[in-house]
Amino acid sequence: MSSSQNRKIVYMNNLKQTKEPLLPQSRVCINLNALANNVRSLKDRCAPNVELMAVVKANAYGHGAVEAAKTALENGASFLAVARIHEAVELRDAEIKLYNSDVDAPILLFGDIQPCQVEWLALNGVRATIPSIDAAKEISDAARCCNKKIKCHIKIDTGMGRLGFVAHDIITADRADNISNISDQIIRITKLDNIEVEGIYTHFANADITDKSDVNGQIERFDTLIRALESRGFTPKICHASNSAAIMEIPEGHFNMVRAGIAMYGLLPSDEVNINKIVLEPVMSVTSKIIHLKHVPAGFKVSYGSTYITPFPTKIATVPIGYADGYNRLLSSTGEMLVHGERCRVVGRVCMDYTMIDVGHINNVAVGDEVVVMGRQGNHEISADEIARHINTINYEVVCLFNRRMPLEIS
Repeated sequence: MSSSQNRKIVYMNNLKQTKEPLLPQSRVCINLNALANNVRSLKDRCAPNVELMAVVKANAYGHGAVEAAKTALENGASFLAVARIHEAVELRDAEIKLYNSDVDAPILLFGDIQPCQVEWLALNGVRATIPSIDAAKEISDAARCCNKKIKCHIKIDTGMGRLGFVAHDIITADRADNISNISDQIIRITKLDNIEVEGIYTHFANADITDKSDVNGQIERFDTLIRALESRGFTPKICHASNSAAIMEIPEGHFNMVRAGIAMYGLLPSDEVNINKIVLEPVMSVTSKIIHLKHVPAGFKVSYGSTYITPFPTKIATVPIGYADGYNRLLSSTGEMLVHGERCRVVGRVCMDYTMIDVGHINNVAVGDEVVVMGRQGNHEISADEIARHINTINYEVVCLFNRRMPLEIS
């Protein structure tokens, strides 16, 4: 055996013993204890008879759908929700059960479905969303063809303008006609042989702003419709409307189930939500390391386009994270990272794979030092909200984009 072959065998044996050599320097770190505490805090905001649906769509807002779902169910959630059918498939493949039970955790699919997908949904206990009478008939016909019955939740558009039976005008002067029209369609759906209407829900458009007049109108419309259905002999088993903001601030919108999304991951829906009503802890942080360090003179040009020129001699550190990892290019020369507990400014354009930061004010900085891209180090914190403000977006987008190619480090 040649020496090169022997070296290869030794290297491969080392890889079998640890995955560490395969992992990149930049990582998305997920704190499941924080997620558990957040879920319990949100559940505590609700009355004892109100159940909590954990929204784990978009890979749990970038936090890892399977582990987030398990943690939520272990800490008070009794339902899961996703937006795409492949997200439901991932959860079912993971065989996620209700806490202390052999029963599959119920899953609601917010998004649309194709007739060919109905059998899988029915077999796997995934609830379909029905946004119209035509969709209900199509789903029922598909279920009949495969001799199945599918559980569904009916979506009511009380003011979001996205999906659902349009009910924005059911509390106007001619509301009797409008209520009758919508309730007629829903009653017809309940009579379809291959559909079981388990729930009814709506989505708030402005629950996260100080002025609650709009969301109060949506609650009134939704409640009016529910009472109209009850008067006709149909009482939905599950009624849900409240998102994270409404869970925290609008108890009259809780009905008998709430949907926890962004707050479950320790982030506020907006800066207008009353932060004093609940204690949340961010679940995600992003870390990296310095992989290259150089002393540079004044007048030194950094990154593509030479858009940044050092005004004085300093030290530039290269960090292996870029826009392909979800670190937005709009953070060029505006964002900051933490090194040795100190803020360090991003200098020059963010590249696809790398970002440069000015560490000239940091003593004893060295290659291999930890860099906190998002999270806390020492007395400072780079939050998802801070990053969002720099790039004129919301914290939802920031956390959703960070795990494009970085691994999730679960703790």
